[in-house]
Amino acid sequence: MVTGVGSGWSTGGGGLPPLAADPAGRRYGCRMADDAAGPAPGNPQPPPVPLISVAGPPAEYGAGYGAAAASVIARNIEHYLRRFRDEAGLSRSAVRIAGGTFRNASRAAHPRIVEALDAVAGGAGVHVDEVYALNARTELLYGTGRTAADPPPSDPTDAGSDSGRGGDVGPDGSAGGCTAAGVLGSRTADGHLLVGQNWDWHPDQRDTMVLLRSTDERGLTVLTLTEAGMLAKAGLNSAGLAVCINMLGSDRDGLAPGRSPGVPYHVLLRAVLEAGSLGQATRVACRTPRNASINLLLGQAGPAGGELLDLEVVPGDVGWTHPVDGVLTHANHLETALPVRDTTKNLGGSSMFRAARARRLLVERAAGGPLSLGDLADVFHDHLGLPLAICRHLDERDAPADQAETVYSVLIDLDARRLGLAAGPPCRHDYHWLELADGVTG
Repeated sequence: MVTGVGSGWSTGGGGLPPLAADPAGRRYGCRMADDAAGPAPGNPQPPPVPLISVAGPPAEYGAGYGAAAASVIARNIEHYLRRFRDEAGLSRSAVRIAGGTFRNASRAAHPRIVEALDAVAGGAGVHVDEVYALNARTELLYGTGRTAADPPPSDPTDAGSDSGRGGDVGPDGSAGGCTAAGVLGSRTADGHLLVGQNWDWHPDQRDTMVLLRSTDERGLTVLTLTEAGMLAKAGLNSAGLAVCINMLGSDRDGLAPGRSPGVPYHVLLRAVLEAGSLGQATRVACRTPRNASINLLLGQAGPAGGELLDLEVVPGDVGWTHPVDGVLTHANHLETALPVRDTTKNLGGSSMFRAARARRLLVERAAGGPLSLGDLADVFHDHLGLPLAICRHLDERDAPADQAETVYSVLIDLDARRLGLAAGPPCRHDYHWLELADGVTG
């Protein structure tokens, strides 16, 4: 059942302070101190993405979502079919075969989510196996043909880009990507646990995104940014759980001979967001078979400032880290001593400093007093290393297929159950705010 499309956004800063002056950003079209207040009164920036609100059991909310987003789902599938062909050498029939295989693996691990995705395909009027291929876009783009152990094909002396194929981390030699951060409520001014991330990806993907709010028959509400046709990316639920993500790369990634197909990581993300607690979320993440290495920065609202946990989830193993000084950050390289080869190590790039810089900025600011949502937002505005900064901007030296920027910036106040979203580099895009839902639990 569709309960709403496109309603619920509030404009304005959500309590955020004006942007600080940043002379290095002027070249990239960033708002500076003199125009940091954003759009003129009465002329706010439009809401960043369509909001689709659905309710009911998985098959019901999935069908409603598919029908409401049918055109953009079809457009997103066509976009990835071209990429599968051009970058992985996969024909449409091969994509469907792979999608069916991932569907079977997902059904064995997470049947409720398969019910929802099957219904998304039906509601949108698209081939069901193409929906699963879409959800497995990372596994198919970076897990076929070339394995994670192969060297990057691009010239390593070209310093122009650390993205590769649009900003994700994969065996093609990409080392750019997302920056995630969290702050325990014990270190914030209002006691609220805060998490967020910049999502760096190809700018063409911006027009195929939706914000999905679903309430299932159990009463659990999930609010998540997602690519149309998928069920999750960064988001939160009414049990007070949130997740932010970073792609990783290891020599266990991919679909090489002898490796059984696992669950697409976007299906895993939805399963995590349907968990009722941090403990349940870790069980889901650790027990789900997978073919891609990803990082999950998890937050749980609760007593004593809540809790943060970072899980580096690679095929067949998991590493974890805890907050230090109330702060937890991550980028796109492994930080735990897992028995795998980190395929981003020899690539260089901004992942080597983004997480450390985000942590240092937060800890240094915390030395002057409790942190706020504005402090976290300031980290995601950071321009050190432009254009390959935490606030990522397009690099004119990149080939068109390799271009990447911060496509969306997400802030989550977990205790308040609200999400802020900026549709691009946050230095020049306002955050728009959305409440999770009525009847919040926990």
